[in-house]
Amino acid sequence: MEIKLNTFKAALKSGSRAQIGLWLGLADPICAEICAGAGFDWLLIDGEHAPNDVRSILAQLQAVAPYPVHPIVRPVAGEVQLIKQLLDIGAQTLLIPMVESAEQARLLVAAMRYPPVGIRGVGAALARASQWNRISNYLHEANSQMCLLVQVETRLGLKNLDAIAAVEGVDGVFIGPSDLSAALGHLGKPGHPDVQQTIDHAIQRIRSCGGIAGILSTDEAQARHYLSLGCSFVAVGLDGNLLMKATQDLANKFK
Repeated sequence: MEIKLNTFKAALKSGSRAQIGLWLGLADPICAEICAGAGFDWLLIDGEHAPNDVRSILAQLQAVAPYPVHPIVRPVAGEVQLIKQLLDIGAQTLLIPMVESAEQARLLVAAMRYPPVGIRGVGAALARASQWNRISNYLHEANSQMCLLVQVETRLGLKNLDAIAAVEGVDGVFIGPSDLSAALGHLGKPGHPDVQQTIDHAIQRIRSCGGIAGILSTDEAQARHYLSLGCSFVAVGLDGNLLMKATQDLANKFK
């Protein structure tokens, strides 16, 4: 068997087309599989704010595996031990929240790579990632298929944005609108003009230093604006919100 190529990472590097994604927060493999067939380039399995653990993330990775969509996992925190588990169950791309310094970003890069260039623990014989050692050269090929996205969403993160984006091994920088709006004094108002101006400037900074920028917006006009600024990966919806709106609209038609 051969290692699975990280098509999302390859697409970001080629820059040929922006990658459009959907956020998964319902923590259910059936919901994940339904979304996997919709035609998105990537799906974000959220372990930060959704009720996911390693086993439920595994079930969703298995559910979406037959489909031509790339799963990204966001853990609750950028902990080295948790990163090891997520990579071993088959995640190739991680989005790490609350990254605030280049030093933190370098640790995350190391956590996603085997020695001697990193610190990822070696346990491929126990891992779905290596198909339990059926991928004979997994240990020597895995590093090149790992993709690290770091999430900048605080004042300190913004201050260190250029240094974070410049860290070798950081494949993309994701601006987190919700936490950033709170950090800027506009809790619950990511569309506030001050927040939007800050986000636009952050995207420009990431791109000006050769980095790759990403973001989430459920507002179509706003999402298209971010794409026009050069964002390479944009999530345009959340599974829970889509279900909430569809069911509410249907009920309102009859009541």
